[in-house]
Amino acid sequence: MKITPMFKNSIWFAWLLVVPVGIWVIYQVYPPPDVSVWEVIPFLILMAVVAAMPMVVNNTPIFLIQWVSLAVFLIYGIFLEMVLIQISVLILLMRLRVQKTDLYRFPLNSLMFFIVSLLSGLLFYSLGGSNGVDLAMEPYTYVLGTIYGISNYGVNTLILLFLQALILKQKGPYFGKDFIWETVTTLITFPIGFVLYELYLSDMGHFSLLFVGIPFASLSIILSLYYSSDKVNQFLQNAAEIGHQLAERLKADEVLDLFVKKLIEMLPVDYAYILDVVEDKELKLIHKVEFGEVFEPLAARLGKGKGISGLVWDGNEPVIFHSKKEWSHINSGYIPQGAESILGVPIARNNQVVGVLILAAKKKRAFEKSQLMIVDILCSHFAIAVENARHHEKTKENSERCALTGLYNYRYFENMLTTEFEKLQSGQRDLLSLILLDIDHFKSVNDTYGHQSGNEILIELGERLRKKIGHIGTLARYGGEEFVILVPDMMKGDALKLAEQIRLLIANEPFTLLQSMDQEGKQLHVSITASIGVATAPQDADDSLALIRHADRALYVGAKRSGRNRVAEYVK
Repeated sequence: MKITPMFKNSIWFAWLLVVPVGIWVIYQVYPPPDVSVWEVIPFLILMAVVAAMPMVVNNTPIFLIQWVSLAVFLIYGIFLEMVLIQISVLILLMRLRVQKTDLYRFPLNSLMFFIVSLLSGLLFYSLGGSNGVDLAMEPYTYVLGTIYGISNYGVNTLILLFLQALILKQKGPYFGKDFIWETVTTLITFPIGFVLYELYLSDMGHFSLLFVGIPFASLSIILSLYYSSDKVNQFLQNAAEIGHQLAERLKADEVLDLFVKKLIEMLPVDYAYILDVVEDKELKLIHKVEFGEVFEPLAARLGKGKGISGLVWDGNEPVIFHSKKEWSHINSGYIPQGAESILGVPIARNNQVVGVLILAAKKKRAFEKSQLMIVDILCSHFAIAVENARHHEKTKENSERCALTGLYNYRYFENMLTTEFEKLQSGQRDLLSLILLDIDHFKSVNDTYGHQSGNEILIELGERLRKKIGHIGTLARYGGEEFVILVPDMMKGDALKLAEQIRLLIANEPFTLLQSMDQEGKQLHVSITASIGVATAPQDADDSLALIRHADRALYVGAKRSGRNRVAEYVK
């Protein structure tokens, strides 16, 4: 959901109305003990260190501050705990580098943690709890401290769920990996608060912060490393699965679409571009996706070393930029002004760059180095998958096309006719009209001008027919000088009119022989004619072979024997 300016202003207003006044009221009702500022500063430093070491899981920062706030609350009471928590929240958000558009998060988090501190603290006091007591003498405080910790975490969780579901209108799941990690780490670190409280009230004093803080820092580092390795393993598993899916695609366009789609699902990508290296001279944009929507890839071509993609191509090395300041001096070309983070990876095959992938996000520091490594691996899968798909397409095209004219061949046409007849029999088609064409006296053309000239006529005729038929039917070279056209859902009368237009297109316009000259050195022009037969199913045929046979009969009996250069229909 997009955060509206009204919502942001409401948050600031609510914060001004609640937090400053609330802290002042708490100071009056629950005043802090008579301690010097220097006595509290070591706790502030510890909380600042903890706030500066968050774990980010599923783009959610996990704030392991509860154990310190528990010790501070038990020692000094709710007022100082509130103040130190507010400062810690400020440090946390500064550590996360909140962007200008998200500044509302400062009052929002401040307000949220104020409510958490207030409710859990009031519950502690209402149950008879007091600050600075000896836990050995009053073990009931352990119970109250535990209740304080549970209520602290519970209220915090409920507020987050309320914000996600009702205010921000985010769809679930709400109890994902970030929730599990926060719950587990809270359970692990919460008892440390009691240990810190006991050690501080003993003769150790502020030295207890070192004895507890150092193990906690070590634990935080271990947990962060564990989560990072787990995240990298998950990325690698996703990359392997994506690689398998890419290999299964047999069309280059499908490979490209799937590749970009999976990257957008896996990474926080707002903009995605794929560029192709053209003749080792320039980069051509071939795929463009912005905010999940595919656009026409229209952009000026870039030379080697020009723009971010040109630099990636020239250096054959991936690049990562965490903010616009790092790449603003480079001519970015087509990358939108709103982009901040950029990840560029060369797409290489046989140690040669054949393309460049550019991913961008509006958020700063959106990409990590581990993600760069994963994308680099995926680009290798992508390059191989595209090459295999293009090879398959080329092989399939060669098996389906006439090598001379580029039209579909007899094998492809027969398969197409069978498929279309099945649609006719199942009710998906109403009619199938077939037009069979044969050049008149083509043998004499070959004998007079040579087979090469005959081939030129076949090529030009194929091009004329291709332009005439377009997408209304399927055109194929049936064999030798015969061509066939299959037109679905066309009545016989309309098929006869189309056939007559084709006959005139051939008879009224001479064919140019590019490699033959007359006595004056001019290119020869040869006039030819064609005979055409037409049949339509289901009225003329009950199966595909009968349709061809009857169109062929109309061609030879109705057109050829009647003088050629004419159109004939099949008559039972």
